[in-house]
Amino acid sequence: MICVPVVAATNEEAIRQMERCFLLADLVELRIDFIRNVNLEKLFSAKTGKILVTARKKNEGGNFEGDEEKRFSLLNKTVSLKADFVDIELSTDETLTKKLLNNIKKYGNRTKLIISHHDFNGTPSYSKLQNIFNECAGKGAHIVKIATFAKSIEDNLKMLKLINFAKKTNIKIIALCMGAKGKISRIMAPYFGSYLSYASLEKGAESAPGQLTIEEMKEIFRILNDEK
Repeated sequence: MICVPVVAATNEEAIRQMERCFLLADLVELRIDFIRNVNLEKLFSAKTGKILVTARKKNEGGNFEGDEEKRFSLLNKTVSLKADFVDIELSTDETLTKKLLNNIKKYGNRTKLIISHHDFNGTPSYSKLQNIFNECAGKGAHIVKIATFAKSIEDNLKMLKLINFAKKTNIKIIALCMGAKGKISRIMAPYFGSYLSYASLEKGAESAPGQLTIEEMKEIFRILNDEK
């Protein structure tokens, strides 16, 4: 499953991008942390496929400038609007995480909670990655996302190994390495069992370093599948 992030400054531009993304991708990630005066009802009225909502904090690589109360008010609202997935950080206050999970339950568990951890400085040891996975799972994640920066090709191997570790649990995982040396993981992770892959709509629209475009990802997958 390929997910394309929508990174736009206005509601109108986000809707234009969403329309294009839904034609190409299995899932659209709506980055509401970038949208000025975000209008969730307007955005969700343009929903024609599965949608993942993220309001990433600045210290986690995002652009959200408000306080946590405002951020989670928006995220909880997306649950009532039938978001398919909501992504929050492992560092989130546990009380806010529990409130979000209770809200998800209130609306019939339609929305799946992704609890994510990003490391833009490097990739820790395999044992540390296992601990991070267990922490996310312990906080109630339906899906765990771990994205680290690859400083070496070997870092990709740790991430692919982590996918196999996750298979021993009932928790799905999204695992990838960022950066130029992490592109291998973006290509191979789906074949190891990573829940989804991220790809940009076009060159220059990347939401993280090392992201390939959706056309590039689809062409690579086509070639690899033809080789089977």
